[in-house]
Amino acid sequence: MASQLSSYLPPSEGLLPKWLLFISVVSIGNSIQSYMSLKGTREVYAGSSPSAVTPLSARTFGTWTAITSIIRLYGAYNIDNKAVYELCMWTFGIAWLHFVSEWLAFGTAKLGRGLAGPLIVATATGTWMLSQWSGYVK
Repeated sequence: MASQLSSYLPPSEGLLPKWLLFISVVSIGNSIQSYMSLKGTREVYAGSSPSAVTPLSARTFGTWTAITSIIRLYGAYNIDNKAVYELCMWTFGIAWLHFVSEWLAFGTAKLGRGLAGPLIVATATGTWMLSQWSGYVK
């Protein structure tokens, strides 16, 4: 059974491709949740008022999350492709800029349980990808 599951894992060495796969799967779950409920999105954007998150903004966030998930999934399985690696890395950089600006510039997010996860993932993975560039991109 374990060997069957491992056949679906990205073929490249190291933890980064597996991490990108994991983050992609989790993000697809977040995307689906954004379409079904406002709760999770309101936890992230809990800075000014919960009413700032509308059904439309939650679905837009879910769509954005789905698009980044697909790019990251391609990154997991094509980590040695320079263009795919760059696109994947950009998704984390843009996410980081978005979350930090919503927190510090616009005040629509506050540092707490809802924002901490995406902020940590964007920061850690973007930094990890930048530091591992030469190990994967030939």
